[in-house]
Amino acid sequence: MPKRALVTGITGQDGSYLAELLLAKGYEVHGVVRRSSTMNRGRIDHLQHAHPAHGEGARLTLHYGDMTDSGGLNRLVKQVQPDEIYNLAAQSHVHISFDQPEYTGNADGLGATRLLEAIRTIGIPARFYQASTSEMFGLSPAPQNEETAFHPRSPYAVAKVYAHWMTVNYREAHGLFACSGILFNHESPRRGENFVTRKVTRGVAQIIAGQADSLRLGTLDTKRDWGHASDFVEAMWLMLQQDSPDDYVIATGVQHSVRELVELSFGLVGLDWERFVRLDQAYARPAEVPDLRGDPSKARRELGWEPRITFEAMIQEMLEHDLRALGLDPAEHLKSGSASA
Repeated sequence: MPKRALVTGITGQDGSYLAELLLAKGYEVHGVVRRSSTMNRGRIDHLQHAHPAHGEGARLTLHYGDMTDSGGLNRLVKQVQPDEIYNLAAQSHVHISFDQPEYTGNADGLGATRLLEAIRTIGIPARFYQASTSEMFGLSPAPQNEETAFHPRSPYAVAKVYAHWMTVNYREAHGLFACSGILFNHESPRRGENFVTRKVTRGVAQIIAGQADSLRLGTLDTKRDWGHASDFVEAMWLMLQQDSPDDYVIATGVQHSVRELVELSFGLVGLDWERFVRLDQAYARPAEVPDLRGDPSKARRELGWEPRITFEAMIQEMLEHDLRALGLDPAEHLKSGSASA
């Protein structure tokens, strides 16, 4: 029998890449989606039927559910009886969390607790993965690793710290196989358009297409450790294949500023970014996290995990995607010698 996985947040960037990975490994995948008036499933439309590599043995089944509904989550866990649970669902936009702190805490913090409690009370031997975040480190100096103290600077980060420590508590108090992946920034063409990497590559494409004449950002000085989401979901899976549960920092160990992101993106199409970029305080966070760079030594050593896709190749892939989405041929606009994806 194939392994059975339950994935919350399956319609998001990470959920879609994880579903692809699990289906390719022969899993039966059950995804949790929220009921809404629109079908926001563009990232997983191609996975709606049996994975061609595995025929009838690996299918994707979607279930309605919500991280704020403990009864519904309990019913789902009891119905699906998963071998592995990946909790990727969240209100994940940092800036928005300042406007919706209560909802963010309910979905991101208490949501993880509801799943952990479902595993405990139903009594199934499911392995649990919690999507923690580098935002939990906040003002703690880089490089950050598993021993670095948390200093969260947003309601999103605070909620994630709560969920992280609840995962540790259920592991230590109740013996659950529960892991947290402290993931640093990870991007892809499937990234939401209100995240800075996608905002930049989409903005460049719109300028090339004549649909915009400027790009507004909150800051150019923050520094981040950016990797590719498809690499990072492999680390999630690896954590649940170990003999014992633990928490891991997942990062590239390489840092870039928003300014470097902008310079690279505009440079790929031969434009001077200073002609187009405008700073706008409306996009600045009330409390900024200036400096994140992860130390993934433990993941390399214990999981055998290594990132494969470089920052440069990732940004080019995202820009190519956004150019195509506007009906433009990337080959006509990218400078020769660009990074290979």
